[in-house]
Formats: sequence, structure tokens, C-alpha cells
Amino acid sequence: MRNVMILLLIGMTTLACKKEQLAPTVPLNEMVVDTTVNGGRTDTTTILKFSGSFVSGPYGSTSGKAEIYKKTSGFVLQLSNFNVSNGPDLHVFLSKEAMPVNFIELGALKSTNGNQVYTIPNQPDFTTYKYISIHCVAYNHLFGSALLK
Repeated sequence: MRNVMILLLIGMTTLACKKEQLAPTVPLNEMVVDTTVNGGRTDTTTILKFSGSFVSGPYGSTSGKAEIYKKTSGFVLQLSNFNVSNGPDLHVFLSKEAMPVNFIELGALKSTNGNQVYTIPNQPDFTTYKYISIHCVAYNHLFGSALLK
């Protein structure tokens, strides 16, 4: 019985001490293309609809800009000149509030810095979904947010 308890304790300790996965830190340079040139004339196929500047949350330093663009295929989010403190399990959310409670998840954070593009599924109501949040899912910590205007 004592051996079983020792093995159980060792197993629980091993699982609890796993190394956390931090966000990648390689700078990205993804960009939303906002115009195309056809035969000398410019067709606007991408239109800036909303933008906001990041403010730091209680658990990280965050800076840069969040921009929502309307493309013919739907909406995309561009993080420009973006920089955030690193942390485990960081994700990007389109949310009704700065601390995401009612949200649409846009995916895991691609990098802690640079320019990044995320596809926004469907056609959300941007009058209610008006925040972009960088949030640690594992610990429910807000690293930063941008109010879209």
C-alpha cells in the first residue's frame, strides 16, 4: 500500500511540473494587402473598418495596434507593430469585454512581436464585439487589450 502511495505521489508531481509552452518569439511580418492594381487603376479590395491601440493588462506589457479589415472573403485582424510579454498558452480573442468572457477565439498567438494576421470567422457584430484581447488561457490572465473604434 505504501509503494502504491509513493508511485501515485511521484506520478502527480511529474504531471504537475511539466514545462509550460510559451508563445513563439520570432518576429513576424504578415500584412493585410489593402489594394491591388489592375491595368493602371487601383481596386480597393480591403477596407479598414475598426482600429485601436493596445493597453497593457495586469499580467503583461502590451503595445501596438489592432486593425479589423473587411476583405471580399470576410474580416481579418491585423496586429501591427505588436509586442507583448511572453507567457504560457497566449491566445487572441475578439471579445465583448477587455477580459474575454463572451468572445470569439481567433487562435493561439503566433509570436510575441511583429505584424500578424488572423482570420475572423463569420460576420460578428462589431458594435458588441469591440475588444481584441491577448489572454493566457491556462491561468485566465489578461496580458493586454485594444478597444476597437
